[in-house]
Amino acid sequence: MDDALPLRAVQGGQTVGTVPDRVLASWQRSEDYGVSLDEVDPVFTGTAPPDSLFWACGDEVLSGLHRTLMSEPVSLMLTDSEGLVLQRYSGDSGLLRSLDAVHLAPGFAFSEREAGTNGLALALADRLPSMVRADEHYSTSLCTYTCAAVPVLDPVSGRLEGAVNITTWSRSSSELLLALAQSAAGNTAALMLARSRGRAARPAPRGEVFRVQAARLEPGSGSVHGLSSAWTEAVAEAEAALRDGRVVAAVGERGSGRSTLLAQAQRRARPRHRILSASPPPPQDVDAWLALWTPELGKAATAVVVRDVDLLPEATADHLRRLLDGARLAWRDVVPLPDGPDGLGCSFTAEDLAGVPASLASTVETVVRLPPLRERSDDVMPLAQHVARRTRGREVDFTPAAARALESHPWPGNVDELVLAVRAAVARADVVDVHHLPAELAGGSGHRLSRIETVERDEIVRVLSRPGTTMRAAAEELGMSRATIYRKVAHFGIQVPGR
Repeated sequence: MDDALPLRAVQGGQTVGTVPDRVLASWQRSEDYGVSLDEVDPVFTGTAPPDSLFWACGDEVLSGLHRTLMSEPVSLMLTDSEGLVLQRYSGDSGLLRSLDAVHLAPGFAFSEREAGTNGLALALADRLPSMVRADEHYSTSLCTYTCAAVPVLDPVSGRLEGAVNITTWSRSSSELLLALAQSAAGNTAALMLARSRGRAARPAPRGEVFRVQAARLEPGSGSVHGLSSAWTEAVAEAEAALRDGRVVAAVGERGSGRSTLLAQAQRRARPRHRILSASPPPPQDVDAWLALWTPELGKAATAVVVRDVDLLPEATADHLRRLLDGARLAWRDVVPLPDGPDGLGCSFTAEDLAGVPASLASTVETVVRLPPLRERSDDVMPLAQHVARRTRGREVDFTPAAARALESHPWPGNVDELVLAVRAAVARADVVDVHHLPAELAGGSGHRLSRIETVERDEIVRVLSRPGTTMRAAAEELGMSRATIYRKVAHFGIQVPGR
């Protein structure tokens, strides 16, 4: 038996060997947090519903499910990413009174830090579907319940938004409970995507680990010259911190070039080091992912860029923090450098440091903020020309109209979006003009378009971009009057060459 958990491990007649590993790890964290074994200490933060897409979609899904399960002894809950209960539905008054007694109610926080091991807390900590039955709860006051919970990620950004939790009496536990929670969480994410006004879903994480080669740095790296002061100053700040042996976090919007910035800074600070880049996998693959690259921490002449650490489950972040601490101690034992860098050369990327699990965020010693591409318009054409040259193997020209369209676009997808747009354009022409670019670059209305508006705008751009097409001819082909086409060109902010 694990001596660290003598009280909890034997409660209810269970031994450590009969408890799932994830639950056992959660027990240990709960004990470390100082959670009471006997009862949940209430932490009330308020019941005002947030003004968010997640809240609106999740509440709609759960309210619909509640109407179907009105007569069942279950409670449906929506929580935020910190475990705060936002909404609760149940048609069983006895269950509601019981849940009120243990503070599993709107306005109360129920993460591992406040309530110990429970279904919603485990789902949020590990970012995995979770079921916690009866005596698997850390607090004995929760042992009369079975909880199934599933995390909900923003389908566009990948951020953890919260969880769907379904709680019932332990005596009426059903294996279908987790499947029902997964269905509700999936419907919430699907509804969020449908209401995100045409934005594409974020690709599923792949857990990539690769070596960054000096000759193959991504756009925005050392092979691109003449970039803005915002970029060069950020690189210089990161380089200085890495030279001093500090752990650096580059924060900013996804796709803005954060990992490239760190790779360039690492290359300048330690020119002969090899650089490994690691991006998180799906939560179920984190053990294999960590085993692949963490043995390289602390090795001489090796630097690591860990990307999107704000997407890491809390348990993984805790484990990574311990590995970093161990690597740092091992390095100092071998090569004592009391006044110099510790040699780890480890750096992170995240959207915001506030979104990084606290245990890992505490290791960050320098934060470098990288503005999004829309605030670095001077970088657009140097990057576009670099991408074009890499794609075609030679210089590619851009017309002034194409350059204006590229520089005026807001680039919600940042450098990643620019790379895709330029690659597609240079595959079609030796000299890139506006009509070679994606249709949305010719339309600068600045507001999100519905799918119907997007189709209409793209058709207008397609017709007007053909050389020699007049407004009269375009109107006839599109089946609208000239007045209408002029009005729609203005409405969509379409820029047509020569007009």
